[in-house]
Amino acid sequence: MRRPICQEIIEKYQMAVVPVKMDWPDLENLPGENTFQKMREAEKRGIKSFGKTSQPSPKDFLDAFKKQLQVFEKIICITITSKLSGTYNSASQARGILREEDQKRVFIVDSLNVSCGEGLSDLKAIDLIERGKETEEIVKELEKFVPQVHLYGMLEEIKWLEASGRISPTLAKWVRRMQKIGVRPIIGVKEGILTSIGIKAGAKDIPTGLFHQLEAKTRKLRNLNKKIRVAITRGDHLEGAQRLKEMIEKELEGTEVAFVNLIDNVLGVLVGPDTFILAWREVT
Repeated sequence: MRRPICQEIIEKYQMAVVPVKMDWPDLENLPGENTFQKMREAEKRGIKSFGKTSQPSPKDFLDAFKKQLQVFEKIICITITSKLSGTYNSASQARGILREEDQKRVFIVDSLNVSCGEGLSDLKAIDLIERGKETEEIVKELEKFVPQVHLYGMLEEIKWLEASGRISPTLAKWVRRMQKIGVRPIIGVKEGILTSIGIKAGAKDIPTGLFHQLEAKTRKLRNLNKKIRVAITRGDHLEGAQRLKEMIEKELEGTEVAFVNLIDNVLGVLVGPDTFILAWREVT
């Protein structure tokens, strides 16, 4: 219940969004169509501040639950990983405030992921709903699905993420060392925690590096004629994201790109304008 997938899907399936909050006063009056453009402008002007994020309050979720319960018999709330945010806890508290009979109508799933990784869980839930599965069965399927979602991220500048406290100083130093010798570190999510998952040497740019990572990690499945679903989120490099999408669809048979979306503002202030994130999962 954030915005890990594109607005068209949100509107089509009447999804509610409970946004994580961002506080960055220095950006409010800067020019730019999105947060990333404003971040670049802040750098040009020598602004040294960093954005801060905070989880939605239980009341934020409570309001969304009440609204959705007026429309649907039961609702499923999928949250950003509980290992990086208190969002899941806020949602659980909100459910506990509802009347007892309404509490039984709300189901909360921890995606153990972020951005497009969470988005793939959203799409899986939609698939199961359209296949006529009961809510309880959908939740069980999602709990099996979640640990199998793979997410890779590559970024040019580590300072935003380091300032947020979402990665350790040790990991930040490692990333900088790798960058100095021409190696692009790959950041990913393991068991809900943001961590280093590998390196990519020789890639001329981030989209190419992510493509080769995906190609290598899905090769065995594709050789078995398995279908792969991919989702992409990006900073302010739309051209690079479109090129990544085209490479995947042209070169990797049986692989679909479900959506390409702008990284949401809150995650964006953590990873910076030059970031690309890719998530994938075998279609079952």
